[in-house]
Amino acid sequence: MDIQLTFINHSNDANNSEVVIFQKNTSSSFEDNALAWKVIKNCGRGDYHPFSYSQGFSVAAADSWGNHTPRIPAKPGEVFAMIKDASGDVLAKSGIPAADPHEIEIRNELSQGSIDAIVYKSGNILAKKDNLSPDQKALFNFKPSIFIGVVSQMEEGDSIDSSVQSSFDTEISLLGIASADIVMRGGGSGSTSTAFTFSLENIRYA
Repeated sequence: MDIQLTFINHSNDANNSEVVIFQKNTSSSFEDNALAWKVIKNCGRGDYHPFSYSQGFSVAAADSWGNHTPRIPAKPGEVFAMIKDASGDVLAKSGIPAADPHEIEIRNELSQGSIDAIVYKSGNILAKKDNLSPDQKALFNFKPSIFIGVVSQMEEGDSIDSSVQSSFDTEISLLGIASADIVMRGGGSGSTSTAFTFSLENIRYA
């Protein structure tokens, strides 16, 4: 079931800042930067922005010939492999479980050519591992929580470098929640400005 969230701008921000939401891949094998999963733009003071957070995932892959696979529904504990069949390169669910039941595995089982492994949530790209050589795999593991912060000039799917990630000190757990408001406060200019804060309010539990 999707979690229904509503971002509400109760801040003093007058710079039309962009609000970025992302998740961290907690797999120990993952070293790439997080990606901007959701970017909220032009949400003025007093405005709100509803969106859904799916508890499921979908996966896809791209090969070195520029081909992209359809997205396949996925859940933790499942393994997917890029293989070559009679039609060409395809991404298929493997019949074996992942070594870690909390992880999604995407493997490159082609005899030649690298692949990019991609995970989506609610239709938006959530994480990606590029240039997996044959016999390599990507592991994806996400806690039921999001990170949120204010940045500028960022688009959904953009990489968030480590220095920017370190400034996102608000982690919001969505465990057991059916719907809630995410309220942003703070901001402003001059000596009266304060740091942005984000709080979960009007929570309805599943």
